[in-house]
Amino acid sequence: MLEIHKIREDKDRVIAALDKRNIDATETIEAILQADEDRRHTQVELDNTLAESNRLAKEIGELFKSGKREEAEAAKAKTADLKTKSKELQEALNTASEKQTELLLTLPNTPHESVVKGAHADDNVEVKRVGDFPTLPADAKPHWELTTEYDLIDFELGVKVTGAGFPVYTNRGARLQRALINYFLDKNTAAGYREFIPPFFVNEESGYGTGQLPDKEGQMYHMGEDNLYAIPTAEVPITNMFRDQIVSADDFPIKSTAYTPCFRREAGSYGKDVRGLNRLHQFDKVEIVNITSPENSYAQLDEMVAHVANLLEELELPYRILRLCGGDMGFTSALTYDFEVWSAAQERWLEVSSVSNFETFQANRLKLRYQGEDKKKHLCHTLNGSALALPRIVAALLENHQEEDGIRIPKVLHTYTGFQKITK
Repeated sequence: MLEIHKIREDKDRVIAALDKRNIDATETIEAILQADEDRRHTQVELDNTLAESNRLAKEIGELFKSGKREEAEAAKAKTADLKTKSKELQEALNTASEKQTELLLTLPNTPHESVVKGAHADDNVEVKRVGDFPTLPADAKPHWELTTEYDLIDFELGVKVTGAGFPVYTNRGARLQRALINYFLDKNTAAGYREFIPPFFVNEESGYGTGQLPDKEGQMYHMGEDNLYAIPTAEVPITNMFRDQIVSADDFPIKSTAYTPCFRREAGSYGKDVRGLNRLHQFDKVEIVNITSPENSYAQLDEMVAHVANLLEELELPYRILRLCGGDMGFTSALTYDFEVWSAAQERWLEVSSVSNFETFQANRLKLRYQGEDKKKHLCHTLNGSALALPRIVAALLENHQEEDGIRIPKVLHTYTGFQKITK
């Protein structure tokens, strides 16, 4: 959530920044500022009323002691009127505060100055490309055929048990999945990330804390009876573990990692983009989360980007890094780098990771702060990234490494899989 004092101090800058997202926020910003003015005016009036009420309460006792009963009774009547007024002012204050918060929740984060204005993915900026496209056999196949041919994934069995988008991994496909999870976690912990196994369901407050609610409410699986949400990413439970905390600056950067299954409705997805592993409702992902100080967050972002790049290079996958334009960034992000791997059989790029800096946007919702050298409380910066999302990594591994006699496993995974090649 945007910080109200930053809007108050420079509304034109906020409006111009949100324009990069193709959002005209002028009307909403003015409404927020009006609600803020109403709130602050009401707060002053309420404080003055309570102070007057407290003053009279002390005066009444003195008047009774002095035998000035008539004056004391008059003061008591005035105190009763002030209590009524205080109650009305408190209700007005609550209304103004709720309106301000409601409006703030509708606004996404302001993009970093390096973000370009754009409407869709075609406007993203490619910042790096690594690796050569592989030369495949003449009879090369897409991964959804390879998984059937080599008995790695049963998509139809998943449809039978649950529905489309819930695959069943079998035999060496299941082992490859487990190998990748362990490899990613080992790499992350070696890089200083503390491992967690968090809950796979979160409450409503957690959804609001990291910005999935109300923005992506329709994309999340909701259990109405318990009012719990299936997590779309480990970012949600991990970051919320620090909600309502004042952390020590000495602990920065606070680095966490977790493997979880992830659940997303992905409504409105059709066609070739959803074939096989390209888009699922349930998938496995290993996440990294970073909490740090504002002055160090972009150095941490660069470090996280380099970490994810190293994973892809060890997996021998050609990839590119994109800096997302304003129109393609997530609701909570100030700056996002997307990683895409080349899918040789499909002849297109597949997104496998987003690494983002949210600056204070999530921390403001979470009330996640630290004490600075000035002894004051400041909002932390939060960051997260996929390291990595498995479905499209598996798709690219199978397609890019297929050979005449089977599918080659990258050397870095041999000790995890127990096999070097998948053969029929």
